[in-house]
Amino acid sequence: MQRPLYQVKAEFFRMLGHPVRIRVLELLQNGPVSVRDLLIDIDIEPSNLSQQLAVLRRSGIVVSTREGTTVTYALAGGDVAELLRAARRILTDLLAGQTALLAELQDSDEPDRPTAQAVPE
Repeated sequence: MQRPLYQVKAEFFRMLGHPVRIRVLELLQNGPVSVRDLLIDIDIEPSNLSQQLAVLRRSGIVVSTREGTTVTYALAGGDVAELLRAARRILTDLLAGQTALLAELQDSDEPDRPTAQAVPE
């Protein structure tokens, strides 16, 4: 039985839904990076990074190569970098809207909460 496309998309976004995985993908946007350098930039335990890299590798988003004892990771394609750029644009727009709303609220003459009105007896 074939899974619906929306379910496959949801699984894809769930796979991306870990901060370490997102950080790895951001670091790989500029080209291949060794595991050693990823550990320096991300500052997590090697076993945790290894687990997250395995998830990304199994999904096909990243590829790895080995030269001697050095393992290097790279994005499997440019679409992932474009997805990250699109996410940045979306977040920038959302936050800009929230900043504008906050400024409007701060400049508003209305009181913060409704005042109690006298009720005729």
